[in-house]
Amino acid sequence: MSGVAIVIPTLNEAAALPRLLRNLRALVPPPAEILLVDGGSADATVQIAEEGGLRVIPHHPPGRATQINRGVEEAGSPIICVLHADTLLPGDAVAVIARTMGDPAVALAGFTPLISGPDGVRWVTSFHNWIKTWYAPLLMRPHLFARGVRLLFGDHAMFFRRAEFLAAGGCDTGMEVMEDADLCIRLARFGRVRLINRIVHTSDRRIAEWGELKANWIYLKVGLRWALGRRKDLGRHYPDVR
Repeated sequence: MSGVAIVIPTLNEAAALPRLLRNLRALVPPPAEILLVDGGSADATVQIAEEGGLRVIPHHPPGRATQINRGVEEAGSPIICVLHADTLLPGDAVAVIARTMGDPAVALAGFTPLISGPDGVRWVTSFHNWIKTWYAPLLMRPHLFARGVRLLFGDHAMFFRRAEFLAAGGCDTGMEVMEDADLCIRLARFGRVRLINRIVHTSDRRIAEWGELKANWIYLKVGLRWALGRRKDLGRHYPDVR
């Protein structure tokens, strides 16, 4: 058993869960815990998760920030990885996470996502997601950038120490989106925020729904509003896609 818990916040993820469950079963070594925190799914999410052997925690009201907080509180492991239901980890992810967090100078880290779907990899958006982890803090938080802080997002399968997450107050439950980047800022007082050179595969469902140009415009617009402090109603600018 490892000292890594995987926390999966969900809402209506029945379509994505079977593939994720196969991915989780293939992890070597396995995580110590897998907790699925469900925000009140109206589909078969909970049934699929329970049949797959996951520990399901019903949580209301829904919201990724508050669901993540609940999962971290319920977990007993010292290291937490927050995994979206449409993101797949490499087989040795648990060992990579444990090894990365063995460096006391690192407060939070995440994998490098490739966004892909039935038609292949979305290289333009994948590249933009990589480069914005650098240019966003350089432009918006240069003092943190100089200390080795990058801005990561949910598709990066972010991981951190449970004790430091709790000491920082967890995710801001007032935020509908961008709670992940905000968490990077909160945990920066404990050390570096790293993007590691290992790949996770995440669904291109938003790009398939919106188109690549519109998707990148939405990502940029929401990120800029957050960075400039215009955080009210951010969720209105980031429509839900399932």
